Amino acid sequence: MARLIPPDRLPAVIEAAVRVFVAHGYRRTQVQDIADVLGLAKGTLYGYAATKEALFAAAVRYGDRLEPLPDTTALPLPAPADGELAELVTGRLAAEVPDLALTKALRRQAPPRTPVEAAAELSGIVVDLYERLSRNRVAIKLVDRCAPELPELGKVWSETGRGNQMSAMEAYLDSRQRAGLFRLPGPVDLVARTTVELCVLWGVHCRFDPVPLASPSPYDDAVVATTLAAMISRSMNPTGGA
Repeated sequence: MARLIPPDRLPAVIEAAVRVFVAHGYRRTQVQDIADVLGLAKGTLYGYAATKEALFAAAVRYGDRLEPLPDTTALPLPAPADGELAELVTGRLAAEVPDLALTKALRRQAPPRTPVEAAAELSGIVVDLYERLSRNRVAIKLVDRCAPELPELGKVWSETGRGNQMSAMEAYLDSRQRAGLFRLPGPVDLVARTTVELCVLWGVHCRFDPVPLASPSPYDDAVVATTLAAMISRSMNPTGGA
């Protein structure tokens, strides 16, 4: 049966699954909903994924195109084993951490010498964080959207993902403020969370906004990243200048 399936249709199946799970959440989504988006019979869709769980797992795993799609001989995709999806998300998050500009800044022995150098460092951190979030935006959006219904996944994102980034950002901002390089516009934990949440908002959630901005097309990721970096770094300039 798998060999009769058009090989070019699997990306459309995954894209439709992403759209429906984001729109309706995990529990409210039915396989028929995804089949309707594709204009397929539900039985045909089962040729691609054995269950709703398998469709959700495929959306998380392949939606960002970070992994090659499976060959049609591997279809229908099976439901994930217990803990498999949480392990996948945890692994992706863990793989990003060592190379984060934020991680490297925290490990740096000597801080920047001047506020100008510190502002450049922070700008690089914001751009790097945004780029990594946007690269994983589909998986993050799916996990965030369905977290209340899938607490195992929700815990991974809220603690290992976003929570750890907020803690690291707080430690970084506090160290630079104590060195006289930043003047934070508010409590360090609030500023740290706002910095991370702005990157998550623009890097992930705005691309799924059901009421998009009046702009004729989504803003280019590079433009958004550099704009956020400039806004955030300038807000912490101890001299009050640009």
